[in-house]
Amino acid sequence: MNSKLDILIFGAHADDAEIGMAGTIAKHAAAGLSIGICDLTQAEMSSNGTVSIRKSEADHAASVLDLKVRTNLGLPDRGLFVTPEHIELVTAEIRRFAPSVVFAPYWEDRHPDHVACSRLVEEAVFNAKLRRYMPEHSPVKVDELYFYFINDIGRADLVVDVTDYYGVKEQALSCYRSQFQKAEEDAVSTPLTEGYIERVRARDSLLGARRLIPYAEGFACKSPYVVHLFGSKQA
Repeated sequence: MNSKLDILIFGAHADDAEIGMAGTIAKHAAAGLSIGICDLTQAEMSSNGTVSIRKSEADHAASVLDLKVRTNLGLPDRGLFVTPEHIELVTAEIRRFAPSVVFAPYWEDRHPDHVACSRLVEEAVFNAKLRRYMPEHSPVKVDELYFYFINDIGRADLVVDVTDYYGVKEQALSCYRSQFQKAEEDAVSTPLTEGYIERVRARDSLLGARRLIPYAEGFACKSPYVVHLFGSKQA
């Protein structure tokens, strides 16, 4: 029997969630919320590293972020498509952990797998609540679906102040040595090895600057954000 999660985050590859929202993960874990990450692929098409190295790095990052669980669906890297079979697998993961909040990559990004992951999760969140869809599993209604930024940033509808947890984010990113450094003799240059973490830091600083916050992570949503009272800290 799997424990219910407060938050479930989907990424196409291990390191996607850390790039977009590791500070937010660390902040919510410190507040006592149960958080999990589901990586859709084993990132076997990555120019650097291997499947076994990536798994070890992902496990290390999970420990740094105090995740309750990290799973991998083993779908093909660069073979993610919005098919009934892929939607079913993602839906089953949502029903497995019954999260209140789900996060997915932003729907526009230079990497096609990130875009496909975004669409798959959106479809799965909808299907998860349908009692006649995969009726062998109990339906689950997700309260909120938010989208985090990886490579390309759009309009941030919400920002989370992650200043106090930015060191944890950098520690989590540093777990992915094979991706952000030329760690092996046969390593090749990629956008990730050419100052990528510095660009993520600059992005998070710029997002925070709009609200005079040293570091913030931004999120988009497609549903209206509910405000109970304007001017209230409980909004």
